[in-house]
Order: sequence, then structure tokens, then C-alpha cells
Amino acid sequence: MKFAVDLHVCQNMGQCSFSAPEVFALDDDGKLSFRNEASDEYVSPELADDAADSAQTAAALCPMGAIRID
Repeated sequence: MKFAVDLHVCQNMGQCSFSAPEVFALDDDGKLSFRNEASDEYVSPELADDAADSAQTAAALCPMGAIRID
């Protein structure tokens, strides 16, 4: 399983980093760290089972609906 983050929709609210800190992190400026790796959409590498469960929780809790599970 992979996840994707629409970086145009993401507002850096941080709910993902609170619910799945092993998968999502905010940088020193409070922005989702994946912004350093992509400008439009970040697609993760294949996730281990425990990280996949956390990513699904983060997607469900994202107030902007910016996280998609693939």
C-alpha cells in the first residue's frame, strides 16, 4: 500500500503527524516535510503493514482530505 498527499490541498494542520508520526513529519517551519520532495503531489514508497495502518488513520483524520490511500 502507498499513500499520496495533494500538496495543493494540504494546509499543514499537522493532524497526520500527530496520528502517524512514523509516516508524516512537519519540518522546522511547520510544513509537511514531503514538500521538499514534491511540488504537486507526493506519492510514498510501499509501506510496511504497521505504517500502512497509521497512514490510513491519518488519511481519515486529515481535515482537508489531502491524503489518499492507493
